[in-house]
Amino acid sequence: MSIQRRHLLKALPFALAAPALLRTGPAGAQEATLRLHHFLPAVANVHRYFLQPWARKVEQESGGKLKIQIFPSMQLGGAPPQLYDQARDGVADIVWTLFGYMPNRFPRMEAFELPFIAHEKAAVNALAAQEYSALHAKDELAEVHPLCVWAHDGGLIHANKPVQTMEDLRGLKLRFPTRLAGEALRALGAAPIGMPVPQVPEALSQRVLDGAVVPWEVVPSIKLQELVRNHTAIPGSPTFYSATNILAMNRAKYESLSPELKKVLDANGGLAGAAMAAVPYDQQAQVVSDMARKRGNQIITITEAEKQRWMTATQPVADAWVSQMQGKNIDGASLIAATKALVAKHSGAA
Repeated sequence: MSIQRRHLLKALPFALAAPALLRTGPAGAQEATLRLHHFLPAVANVHRYFLQPWARKVEQESGGKLKIQIFPSMQLGGAPPQLYDQARDGVADIVWTLFGYMPNRFPRMEAFELPFIAHEKAAVNALAAQEYSALHAKDELAEVHPLCVWAHDGGLIHANKPVQTMEDLRGLKLRFPTRLAGEALRALGAAPIGMPVPQVPEALSQRVLDGAVVPWEVVPSIKLQELVRNHTAIPGSPTFYSATNILAMNRAKYESLSPELKKVLDANGGLAGAAMAAVPYDQQAQVVSDMARKRGNQIITITEAEKQRWMTATQPVADAWVSQMQGKNIDGASLIAATKALVAKHSGAA
């Protein structure tokens, strides 16, 4: 056997094992295919109205040199709380996940998830959360390359009984999306239960839950409008809660791209990416609420006076968070002030 053939055979297993994600085109320009992994099915509004259009836009603006394959419903394996680490470790190139799936890991990002901080519209929260993350949480996100960060519109309480007052919440087993939303629900008298949103339908069917706290956008992807008959909204801004999201990329994969391809991703990240991410929430809120209404479901908006009761009852959650941050040498009060200022700054986007 020739030396050249021997070297070729030795190299072959490594060539087969390595994913063919980076290649050089005929003109010498780098091309890349990136795998984007997330936790909801392909019918989900974020998948259809953000991730798919975003991926197409990136491909078009790169002249077809940068392609993004989307894998919904955890098709690459693992569980939703593992998505961030999948991006960090290169199991996936890009992930969409929620910070709320990783409680206590990103303390500075929690400021945006405190009760009655966020705006009722995603267009405002998305821009404010992106700017906040760049200013105040950059070190927390250093393990990945953050493409964009956003927060959704005001979440609702979807339950198997009408909720109009704090008293109606007493003992109600509600799925919460973030640690602080869970604390706020507990302060209101509910019995919060934490779980990733894909587990909600089975938990409702088995009576483990009486309801769930999610924005309208999520409802049809888990058929929540078929599982409960009551939907309770909080009027105006600030709203009861919002959850922060991230489109995170493997840092080494990003750094391996050519300057040309990095420029395309950068142009579609940051505030531009956050603005695109807000679209499914604000555009689909009315569509999905109409869908629930047509089924005969009851849509309730609590009164302003009742909202004030909820704000008073949940203020200790924010106070306790500030104390917790002091133990981490973090100025929580300043972060709350910064969050409110950014929400106010971007309120014109509503």
